[in-house]
Amino acid sequence: MTTRRSAPGRPAAPGSPDVVGGAGALEAFLAVRPQLFGIAYRMLGGVAEAEDVVQDAWIRWQGTDRDAVRNPAAFLTTVTTRLAINAATSARARRESYVGPWLPEPVDTSDDPAVGAERAEALELATLLLLERLTPVERAVYVLREAFGYPHARVAETLGLTEANARQLARRARDRLGTREAVPVDRGEHRRLLDEFVAAAHEGDLARFERYLADDVVARADGGGRVHAARVEVVGRARVLLFFDNVWRKYWNVGQVRFVEANGLPALVVDVDAAPFALVALDVVAGRVEHVYVQVNPDKLTGYATA
Repeated sequence: MTTRRSAPGRPAAPGSPDVVGGAGALEAFLAVRPQLFGIAYRMLGGVAEAEDVVQDAWIRWQGTDRDAVRNPAAFLTTVTTRLAINAATSARARRESYVGPWLPEPVDTSDDPAVGAERAEALELATLLLLERLTPVERAVYVLREAFGYPHARVAETLGLTEANARQLARRARDRLGTREAVPVDRGEHRRLLDEFVAAAHEGDLARFERYLADDVVARADGGGRVHAARVEVVGRARVLLFFDNVWRKYWNVGQVRFVEANGLPALVVDVDAAPFALVALDVVAGRVEHVYVQVNPDKLTGYATA
């Protein structure tokens, strides 16, 4: 995995204004940088990968005849989106050899609220995981349209499509994702269910959490081959509860639990030896937990390390 360049939404060491052609170029870039990161992150599901795309966009901006650019924000958005499409194509090939289930890298939106400032439903871990069903171009259309509210004409211009084609791709993307984006998310419900989960685990009675689980609940753990983790999804109430009972007794009961924010929703982090060991996030629909996401790949937990 690529080394992280900087925290999301912050300048990735773009250089001195004297070197890059004036403070105006830097200011124009920084003004739109949170949106550029937001597009790239939603496209790729990884912080470091998104930072790389934004850094590449900055390099392109440095080498551009800026006097010929009428709308810097539109230009930078176009460059970033097209770079992200190329990166997503490469990432898809790499994930074919990924060890075990893959999950997006969680991002701490309490640390950088600008990342989640647009339509929040397109930032949720569950939605980012569903975006993997789409082609990179379909994903770009969905992100621009659903996350940032671009009209179809602007989506078409950004991606070099006809407006009719952009509309067709947007409709296809929504159809492939289903109706998830229409389901309201209750932050308070997420936190309440996480509280119930932690209390049941601490009391050694995870079975009492069963009533909050959907019949076909799925637990998905991402170890990325870096640490021991389930290599397949765990499906069904009984199996999911047994899975968490085992990991809690074997690994997590020696740790400290703290509540955090991940992709705009409450989540919990288990720290072991003062370092984040696991992040648990819930996908809640109509008061029932449909998915439990367990991120244990240490490369994807650095954003939650305490100083």
